[in-house]
Amino acid sequence: MSGISSEDGRAVRREAERVVNEVAQGLRTLDDGTAWFSALSPVGRETVLREVAGYAMQAHITAADGREGVARSGVKPRANPSVMICMDPPRYGFAGLPADEHVKAFRVLVSVFSVADTRRRLTYCKGTCGHAWHNLPTSPGEMP
Repeated sequence: MSGISSEDGRAVRREAERVVNEVAQGLRTLDDGTAWFSALSPVGRETVLREVAGYAMQAHITAADGREGVARSGVKPRANPSVMICMDPPRYGFAGLPADEHVKAFRVLVSVFSVADTRRRLTYCKGTCGHAWHNLPTSPGEMP
């Protein structure tokens, strides 16, 4: 990971976990999350895209999640990130997209993750969840 130290990379990943989960749970708007993402360095953005793609994979996104997430993202359905996430199976090489597509990729990934994660919180984790990221405080900025 050229251009970012391992310590800085860990800090970016921790911050990404917090921001993305706050967006997914409605504690932060997608526009606020996008503003945070846009302020990162190019290498930081690539790190976050890889991280959020991992979250989407872990949430077991479905084709329906992909379509709903793209609709929520504000990104055109024919944009590269939208097409990639709606493929069956989804493609996850978002960090490899040209830099001018990174913001679109972030919006699509976070939106699709939000759909899938909400579904999982309401089904698999309902009432019994011990995942720290599913039990965020109601004020943004603090991770349990």
